[in-house]
Amino acid sequence: MAASSSSSEKQVVLIGIDDSEQSTYALNWALDHFFPSPIFKLVLIHSRPTATSAVGFAGPDSDLRKIAARVLETAKQLCFNKSVNDVTAEVVEGDPRNVLCDAVDKYRAAILVVGSHGYGAIKRAVLGSVSDYCAHHAHCTVMIVKKPKIKH
Repeated sequence: MAASSSSSEKQVVLIGIDDSEQSTYALNWALDHFFPSPIFKLVLIHSRPTATSAVGFAGPDSDLRKIAARVLETAKQLCFNKSVNDVTAEVVEGDPRNVLCDAVDKYRAAILVVGSHGYGAIKRAVLGSVSDYCAHHAHCTVMIVKKPKIKH
């Protein structure tokens, strides 16, 4: 009996990345636990704000493009350093909550990995937690990776 194409296809691990240390920690964690692997394929998604929503926040559109390029370059370098070379990386304009959930559907991801920023209740209520939203709306398993707090 021939194996179906779906059984030989690699499952997608999709990682939401930004320029935070929590994102870098989550990416490193996922690389250490899932890769290199014969069964997983890595997709990195960076959501960047639209220029109109970011005016006065991060400067003009060219600054947003530079930040996005730097985020992707840093993430790809981390992957390369851990011998993970088969990486799809994409920058998508929009709200990270929607961007990540849409990417899960586009790539038929088996798992979505996001970092936790550890916002307090007030900041989370104002900004909205990306990880919380994805946990409730993404059509796949969602892993929220928390950076351990350093005890003094």
